[in-house]
Amino acid sequence: MSVPGSYIWYMSDTKPIKRSVQLQPLSREHHEGLLFVWKIRQGIRNHTDFAKLREYTSWYWKHHIKPHFFQEEKVLTPLMPPGHPLVLHMKKDHDFIRELIIAIDKEVEKQDLVILSDLIEQHIRFEERELFQYMEEHFSTEELNAVHQQLEEHPLTCEQWKDEFWVNKPNDQLP
Repeated sequence: MSVPGSYIWYMSDTKPIKRSVQLQPLSREHHEGLLFVWKIRQGIRNHTDFAKLREYTSWYWKHHIKPHFFQEEKVLTPLMPPGHPLVLHMKKDHDFIRELIIAIDKEVEKQDLVILSDLIEQHIRFEERELFQYMEEHFSTEELNAVHQQLEEHPLTCEQWKDEFWVNKPNDQLP
């Protein structure tokens, strides 16, 4: 449950994190990112055609991950000290995810989808537990308000993927 004016971030092996109002848009996108990871993993378990998983990954990249990375890199990075290890970690993860998605778009293999899912999950955990925590502890209210304003000016798309390949339908169990 969420308290008015706060966003609670749930992780399976930690207590909920009460996220500041200003960073809530990014945390909500992280929740969507974890759903993406779950859907890819379910697609693999359901033996979904890899071409469909590639299409979904490409679509999700275009509509969600790429704009999210842009927001983080253009809005958050300028407020951090130059060369800060948390920023370097974030950018390294972004680069690796970007390159992996490009590779998957050319030729999809199960192992690449597994690696991508694991990497995105770990990256989200890092940002929520370390990067955002640092920002909430070290940024002024005015700086966080400026971040929030910029995020609200460039919201992500609400477009949804139509084919629910991650749903295991009863007929899918037949040989």
